[in-house]
Amino acid sequence: MPDLPRNASLKKPSITFATALVAAALLFHSSNAAAEQAAAAALTVSLTTPSQRDWPETVPASGWLKPWQEAIIASETSGLRITDVLVDVGSVVTKGQTLARLSQESVLADLRKQEAAVVTAKANLTKAKANADRARQLSSSGALSDEKITEYFADEQTATASLASEEAALDSEKIKLGQTTITAVDDGLITSRSANLGAVVSTGTELFRMVRQQRVEWQAEVSARYLPRISEGLSVAINGPDGHAIEGKVRLVGPSVSTDTSRTIVYVALPADARPRTGLYVTGNIELQTTPALTVPETAIVFRDGISYVFAAGEDNRVRRVRVETGRRNDGEVEIISGIDASSKVVTSGGAFLSDNDLVKIAGKN
Repeated sequence: MPDLPRNASLKKPSITFATALVAAALLFHSSNAAAEQAAAAALTVSLTTPSQRDWPETVPASGWLKPWQEAIIASETSGLRITDVLVDVGSVVTKGQTLARLSQESVLADLRKQEAAVVTAKANLTKAKANADRARQLSSSGALSDEKITEYFADEQTATASLASEEAALDSEKIKLGQTTITAVDDGLITSRSANLGAVVSTGTELFRMVRQQRVEWQAEVSARYLPRISEGLSVAINGPDGHAIEGKVRLVGPSVSTDTSRTIVYVALPADARPRTGLYVTGNIELQTTPALTVPETAIVFRDGISYVFAAGEDNRVRRVRVETGRRNDGEVEIISGIDASSKVVTSGGAFLSDNDLVKIAGKN
Protein backbone atom coordinates (compact mmCIF):
# COMPACT_ATOMS: atom_id res chain seq x y z
CA MET A 1 0.00 0.00 0.00
CA PRO A 2 1.53 3.37 -0.97
CA ASP A 3 2.35 5.89 1.68
CA LEU A 4 0.04 8.93 1.91
CA PRO A 5 1.43 12.44 1.91
CA ARG A 6 2.02 13.86 5.34
CA ASN A 7 -0.59 16.68 4.97
CA ALA A 8 -3.33 14.35 3.70
CA SER A 9 -4.53 13.56 7.21
CA LEU A 10 -4.70 17.33 8.10
CA LYS A 11 -7.07 18.44 5.29
CA LYS A 12 -10.13 16.52 6.53
CA PRO A 13 -10.16 18.06 10.07
CA SER A 14 -9.94 21.57 8.51
CA ILE A 15 -13.10 20.98 6.48
CA THR A 16 -14.97 19.68 9.57
CA PHE A 17 -14.05 22.73 11.65
CA ALA A 18 -15.22 25.11 8.93
CA THR A 19 -18.50 23.27 8.67
CA ALA A 20 -19.03 23.56 12.41
CA LEU A 21 -18.38 27.31 12.29
CA VAL A 22 -20.94 27.74 9.51
CA ALA A 23 -23.50 25.64 11.39
CA ALA A 24 -22.96 27.65 14.57
CA ALA A 25 -23.38 30.88 12.68
CA LEU A 26 -26.58 29.66 11.08
CA LEU A 27 -27.91 28.49 14.46
CA PHE A 28 -27.08 31.88 16.02
CA HIS A 29 -28.84 33.77 13.26
CA SER A 30 -31.79 31.38 13.43
CA SER A 31 -32.10 31.88 17.21
CA ASN A 32 -31.92 35.65 16.81
CA ALA A 33 -34.55 35.55 14.08
CA ALA A 34 -36.86 33.40 16.22
CA ALA A 35 -36.37 35.73 19.18
CA GLU A 36 -37.02 38.77 17.03
CA GLN A 37 -40.11 37.11 15.58
CA ALA A 38 -41.40 36.21 19.06
CA ALA A 39 -40.72 39.75 20.25
CA ALA A 40 -42.52 41.18 17.24
CA ALA A 41 -45.54 38.95 17.92
CA ALA A 42 -45.73 39.93 21.63
CA LEU A 43 -48.89 41.88 22.57
CA THR A 44 -48.34 45.43 23.80
CA VAL A 45 -50.18 45.94 27.09
CA SER A 46 -50.58 48.62 29.73
CA LEU A 47 -50.06 47.82 33.38
CA THR A 48 -51.55 49.25 36.53
CA THR A 49 -51.32 48.54 40.22
CA PRO A 50 -54.47 47.99 42.31
CA SER A 51 -55.86 51.08 44.03
CA GLN A 52 -56.89 51.31 47.65
CA ARG A 53 -60.28 53.03 47.97
CA ASP A 54 -62.94 53.57 50.61
CA TRP A 55 -66.18 52.15 49.30
CA PRO A 56 -69.54 51.70 51.01
CA GLU A 57 -70.55 48.15 51.71
CA THR A 58 -73.75 47.53 49.77
CA VAL A 59 -76.76 45.24 49.91
CA PRO A 60 -78.20 44.23 46.53
CA ALA A 61 -81.95 44.61 46.15
CA SER A 62 -84.64 44.59 43.50
CA GLY A 63 -88.26 45.62 43.43
CA TRP A 64 -91.03 47.70 41.90
CA LEU A 65 -91.37 51.44 41.45
CA LYS A 66 -94.72 52.36 42.99
CA PRO A 67 -96.59 55.50 44.03
CA TRP A 68 -95.69 56.86 47.45
CA GLN A 69 -99.41 57.17 48.12
CA GLU A 70 -102.40 56.81 45.84
CA ALA A 71 -105.55 58.91 46.22
CA ILE A 72 -108.89 57.56 44.98
CA ILE A 73 -111.39 60.24 44.03
CA ALA A 74 -114.95 58.94 44.11
CA SER A 75 -118.49 60.25 43.98
CA GLU A 76 -120.09 61.19 47.31
CA THR A 77 -123.61 61.28 45.94
CA SER A 78 -125.73 59.05 43.74
CA GLY A 79 -128.24 59.26 40.92
CA LEU A 80 -126.54 62.19 39.17
CA ARG A 81 -125.19 62.31 35.63
CA ILE A 82 -121.65 63.36 34.71
CA THR A 83 -121.89 66.52 32.62
CA ASP A 84 -118.21 67.55 32.32
CA VAL A 85 -114.86 65.70 32.50
CA LEU A 86 -112.05 68.25 32.66
CA VAL A 87 -108.89 66.12 33.08
CA ASP A 88 -107.47 62.91 31.67
CA VAL A 89 -104.80 60.35 32.50
CA GLY A 90 -101.42 62.06 32.77
CA SER A 91 -102.83 65.42 33.87
CA VAL A 92 -100.94 67.18 36.65
CA VAL A 93 -103.48 68.74 39.03
CA THR A 94 -103.44 70.89 42.14
CA LYS A 95 -105.42 70.54 45.34
CA GLY A 96 -108.99 71.81 44.91
CA GLN A 97 -108.86 71.82 41.11
CA THR A 98 -112.15 70.82 39.43
CA LEU A 99 -111.86 67.42 37.75
CA ALA A 100 -115.48 66.73 36.76
CA ARG A 101 -119.00 68.07 37.24
CA LEU A 102 -122.32 66.32 37.90
CA SER A 103 -125.77 67.53 36.90
CA GLN A 104 -127.19 70.09 39.36
CA GLU A 105 -130.82 70.58 38.29
CA SER A 106 -132.45 68.25 40.81
CA VAL A 107 -130.11 69.34 43.59
CA LEU A 108 -130.86 73.04 42.96
CA ALA A 109 -134.59 72.30 43.00
CA ASP A 110 -134.28 70.54 46.36
CA LEU A 111 -132.16 73.42 47.61
CA ARG A 112 -134.79 76.03 46.71
CA LYS A 113 -137.51 73.89 48.30
CA GLN A 114 -135.51 73.65 51.50
CA GLU A 115 -134.82 77.37 51.54
CA ALA A 116 -138.59 77.92 51.43
CA ALA A 117 -139.03 75.48 54.30
CA VAL A 118 -136.56 77.50 56.36
CA VAL A 119 -138.50 80.71 55.67
CA THR A 120 -141.73 78.98 56.79
CA ALA A 121 -140.04 77.71 59.93
CA LYS A 122 -138.80 81.19 60.75
CA ALA A 123 -142.34 82.61 60.35
CA ASN A 124 -143.77 79.93 62.61
CA LEU A 125 -141.10 80.68 65.18
CA THR A 126 -141.89 84.40 65.05
CA LYS A 127 -145.58 83.70 65.69
CA ALA A 128 -144.87 81.20 68.45
CA LYS A 129 -142.41 83.55 70.12
CA ALA A 130 -144.96 86.41 70.06
CA ASN A 131 -147.60 84.20 71.72
CA ALA A 132 -145.08 83.05 74.30
CA ASP A 133 -144.02 86.62 75.10
CA ARG A 134 -147.69 87.66 75.58
CA ALA A 135 -148.25 84.68 77.82
CA ARG A 136 -145.31 85.74 79.96
CA GLN A 137 -146.75 89.22 80.34
CA LEU A 138 -150.24 87.99 81.23
CA SER A 139 -149.27 85.06 83.38
CA SER A 140 -149.60 87.04 86.60
CA SER A 141 -152.89 88.74 85.68
CA GLY A 142 -154.86 85.52 85.34
CA ALA A 143 -156.18 86.51 81.90
CA LEU A 144 -154.81 83.27 80.45
CA SER A 145 -155.18 79.85 81.89
CA ASP A 146 -152.14 77.91 82.95
CA GLU A 147 -152.90 75.34 80.25
CA LYS A 148 -152.88 78.01 77.54
CA ILE A 149 -149.69 79.53 78.82
CA THR A 150 -147.99 76.11 78.79
CA GLU A 151 -149.24 75.54 75.25
CA TYR A 152 -147.73 78.82 74.01
CA PHE A 153 -144.37 77.99 75.63
CA ALA A 154 -144.40 74.53 74.05
CA ASP A 155 -145.24 76.02 70.64
CA GLU A 156 -142.24 78.34 70.95
CA GLN A 157 -139.88 75.48 71.72
CA THR A 158 -141.34 73.38 68.90
CA ALA A 159 -140.95 76.22 66.40
CA THR A 160 -137.36 76.80 67.51
CA ALA A 161 -136.51 73.11 67.03
CA SER A 162 -138.32 73.03 63.69
CA LEU A 163 -136.29 75.99 62.43
CA ALA A 164 -133.02 74.30 63.51
CA SER A 165 -134.06 71.10 61.72
CA GLU A 166 -134.95 72.95 58.50
CA GLU A 167 -131.67 74.89 58.60
CA ALA A 168 -129.73 71.61 59.02
CA ALA A 169 -131.61 70.18 56.05
CA LEU A 170 -130.68 73.29 54.07
CA ASP A 171 -127.02 72.78 54.97
CA SER A 172 -127.34 69.18 53.75
CA GLU A 173 -128.71 70.37 50.40
CA LYS A 174 -125.83 72.83 50.08
CA ILE A 175 -123.39 69.98 50.74
CA LYS A 176 -125.07 67.92 48.02
CA LEU A 177 -124.71 70.85 45.66
CA GLY A 178 -121.01 71.03 46.50
CA GLN A 179 -120.66 67.32 45.83
CA THR A 180 -121.71 67.84 42.23
CA THR A 181 -118.25 69.35 41.65
CA ILE A 182 -115.50 66.69 41.82
CA THR A 183 -112.20 68.22 42.93
CA ALA A 184 -108.63 67.01 43.53
CA VAL A 185 -107.92 66.12 47.14
CA ASP A 186 -104.20 66.94 46.78
CA ASP A 187 -101.54 67.95 44.28
CA GLY A 188 -100.62 65.03 42.08
CA LEU A 189 -100.71 63.15 38.80
CA ILE A 190 -103.85 61.49 37.42
CA THR A 191 -103.04 57.85 36.68
CA SER A 192 -106.52 56.45 36.11
CA ARG A 193 -109.85 57.86 34.87
CA SER A 194 -113.15 56.01 35.18
CA ALA A 195 -115.38 59.05 34.75
CA ASN A 196 -117.23 59.00 31.44
CA LEU A 197 -119.42 61.76 30.12
CA GLY A 198 -123.12 60.98 30.61
CA ALA A 199 -122.60 58.17 33.11
CA VAL A 200 -124.87 58.13 36.17
CA VAL A 201 -122.82 57.69 39.32
CA SER A 202 -123.60 56.09 42.63
CA THR A 203 -122.10 56.76 46.03
CA GLY A 204 -118.53 55.47 46.19
CA THR A 205 -118.05 55.14 42.42
CA GLU A 206 -114.34 55.60 41.64
CA LEU A 207 -113.89 58.39 39.11
CA PHE A 208 -110.15 59.14 39.22
CA ARG A 209 -106.98 57.78 40.78
CA MET A 210 -103.90 59.92 41.36
CA VAL A 211 -100.32 59.74 42.66
CA ARG A 212 -100.15 62.19 45.53
CA GLN A 213 -97.59 64.96 44.98
CA GLN A 214 -96.21 62.90 42.05
CA ARG A 215 -93.96 61.13 44.54
CA VAL A 216 -92.68 57.69 43.53
CA GLU A 217 -90.91 55.25 45.82
CA TRP A 218 -88.95 52.05 45.33
CA GLN A 219 -90.25 49.02 47.20
CA ALA A 220 -87.09 46.92 47.32
CA GLU A 221 -87.05 43.27 48.36
CA VAL A 222 -84.10 42.51 50.64
CA SER A 223 -82.93 39.26 52.23
CA ALA A 224 -83.90 39.04 55.87
CA ARG A 225 -80.28 38.44 56.95
CA TYR A 226 -79.47 42.10 56.19
CA LEU A 227 -82.32 43.54 58.27
CA PRO A 228 -80.29 44.16 61.49
CA ARG A 229 -77.98 46.43 59.49
CA ILE A 230 -80.59 48.40 57.52
CA SER A 231 -82.12 51.50 59.09
CA GLU A 232 -84.01 54.61 58.03
CA GLY A 233 -81.94 57.29 56.31
CA LEU A 234 -79.38 55.03 54.61
CA SER A 235 -78.39 56.05 51.08
CA VAL A 236 -79.59 53.93 48.17
CA ALA A 237 -78.35 53.80 44.57
CA ILE A 238 -81.07 52.74 42.14
CA ASN A 239 -80.44 51.69 38.55
CA GLY A 240 -82.98 53.94 36.87
CA PRO A 241 -85.09 52.64 33.97
CA ASP A 242 -83.47 55.16 31.62
CA GLY A 243 -79.95 54.04 32.48
CA HIS A 244 -79.27 56.88 34.91
CA ALA A 245 -78.67 56.21 38.59
CA ILE A 246 -81.18 57.61 41.08
CA GLU A 247 -80.11 58.43 44.63
CA GLY A 248 -82.68 57.64 47.32
CA LYS A 249 -83.03 57.26 51.07
CA VAL A 250 -84.49 54.43 53.11
CA ARG A 251 -87.86 55.71 54.33
CA LEU A 252 -89.15 52.63 56.11
CA VAL A 253 -88.12 49.04 56.75
CA GLY A 254 -91.02 46.62 56.44
CA PRO A 255 -92.19 45.19 59.79
CA SER A 256 -92.67 41.63 58.49
CA VAL A 257 -90.76 39.00 56.53
CA SER A 258 -92.33 36.84 53.84
CA THR A 259 -92.57 33.22 54.92
CA ASP A 260 -92.29 32.14 51.27
CA THR A 261 -89.18 34.07 50.23
CA SER A 262 -87.54 35.06 53.57
CA ARG A 263 -87.37 38.60 52.22
CA THR A 264 -88.80 41.89 53.42
CA ILE A 265 -89.77 45.15 51.77
CA VAL A 266 -87.61 48.24 52.24
CA TYR A 267 -89.38 51.45 51.21
CA VAL A 268 -87.00 53.90 49.54
CA ALA A 269 -87.98 57.54 49.02
CA LEU A 270 -86.88 59.11 45.74
CA PRO A 271 -85.99 62.79 45.27
CA ALA A 272 -88.91 65.10 44.48
CA ASP A 273 -87.56 65.81 41.00
CA ALA A 274 -87.13 62.11 40.18
CA ARG A 275 -90.39 60.93 38.63
CA PRO A 276 -89.83 57.61 36.86
CA ARG A 277 -92.78 55.66 35.55
CA THR A 278 -94.45 53.48 38.14
CA GLY A 279 -94.84 49.74 37.63
CA LEU A 280 -91.25 49.16 36.49
CA TYR A 281 -89.00 46.50 38.09
CA VAL A 282 -85.52 47.86 38.84
CA THR A 283 -82.42 46.87 40.80
CA GLY A 284 -80.15 48.80 43.12
CA ASN A 285 -77.95 48.76 46.19
CA ILE A 286 -78.44 49.91 49.76
CA GLU A 287 -75.25 51.44 51.17
CA LEU A 288 -74.45 50.23 54.68
CA GLN A 289 -71.01 51.43 55.80
CA THR A 290 -67.73 52.53 54.23
CA THR A 291 -64.89 50.00 54.19
CA PRO A 292 -61.51 49.78 52.37
CA ALA A 293 -61.46 48.10 48.96
CA LEU A 294 -58.57 46.98 46.71
CA THR A 295 -59.77 47.77 43.18
CA VAL A 296 -58.72 47.31 39.55
CA PRO A 297 -60.41 48.48 36.33
CA GLU A 298 -63.24 46.25 35.18
CA THR A 299 -61.41 45.79 31.87
CA ALA A 300 -58.64 43.92 33.72
CA ILE A 301 -61.01 41.10 34.66
CA VAL A 302 -61.06 38.11 32.29
CA PHE A 303 -63.89 35.55 32.54
CA ARG A 304 -63.14 32.00 31.53
CA ASP A 305 -65.44 29.09 32.34
CA GLY A 306 -67.31 31.29 34.81
CA ILE A 307 -64.16 32.11 36.79
CA SER A 308 -62.59 35.56 37.15
CA TYR A 309 -58.89 36.02 36.33
CA VAL A 310 -56.37 38.82 35.92
CA PHE A 311 -52.99 38.73 34.17
CA ALA A 312 -50.08 39.92 36.30
CA ALA A 313 -46.74 40.86 34.66
CA GLY A 314 -43.34 39.80 36.04
CA GLU A 315 -39.86 41.26 35.64
CA ASP A 316 -39.20 39.02 32.61
CA ASN A 317 -42.05 40.68 30.67
CA ARG A 318 -44.10 37.52 30.88
CA VAL A 319 -47.59 37.39 32.31
CA ARG A 320 -49.14 34.83 34.57
CA ARG A 321 -52.85 34.17 34.89
CA VAL A 322 -54.11 34.64 38.46
CA ARG A 323 -57.51 33.58 39.71
CA VAL A 324 -59.22 36.31 41.76
CA GLU A 325 -62.37 36.72 43.81
CA THR A 326 -64.28 39.89 43.04
CA GLY A 327 -66.63 41.94 45.17
CA ARG A 328 -68.21 45.36 44.86
CA ARG A 329 -68.29 47.37 41.63
CA ASN A 330 -68.36 51.13 41.27
CA ASP A 331 -67.57 53.67 38.53
CA GLY A 332 -65.89 51.17 36.20
CA GLU A 333 -63.81 49.50 38.92
CA VAL A 334 -64.18 46.20 40.69
CA GLU A 335 -63.07 45.14 44.15
CA ILE A 336 -60.52 42.31 44.42
CA ILE A 337 -61.12 40.29 47.56
CA SER A 338 -58.33 37.74 47.05
CA GLY A 339 -55.72 36.63 44.50
CA ILE A 340 -53.44 39.68 44.18
CA ASP A 341 -52.08 42.41 46.44
CA ALA A 342 -51.40 46.12 46.10
CA SER A 343 -47.91 45.55 44.65
CA SER A 344 -49.09 43.44 41.69
CA LYS A 345 -48.80 44.80 38.16
CA VAL A 346 -52.02 43.97 36.37
CA VAL A 347 -52.75 44.09 32.64
CA THR A 348 -55.52 46.68 32.25
CA SER A 349 -56.99 45.41 28.97
CA GLY A 350 -56.49 42.80 26.28
CA GLY A 351 -56.33 39.91 28.71
CA ALA A 352 -58.76 37.94 26.58
CA PHE A 353 -55.97 37.57 23.98
CA LEU A 354 -53.34 36.37 26.47
CA SER A 355 -52.38 32.97 27.78
CA ASP A 356 -50.42 32.00 30.86
CA ASN A 357 -46.66 32.76 30.53
CA ASP A 358 -47.07 34.82 27.34
CA LEU A 359 -44.35 37.32 26.48
CA VAL A 360 -45.70 40.88 26.30
CA LYS A 361 -44.48 44.36 25.52
CA ILE A 362 -45.04 46.94 28.23
CA ALA A 363 -46.43 50.21 26.89
CA GLY A 364 -44.03 53.10 27.58
CA LYS A 365 -41.12 50.79 28.37
CA ASN A 366 -38.12 50.46 26.00
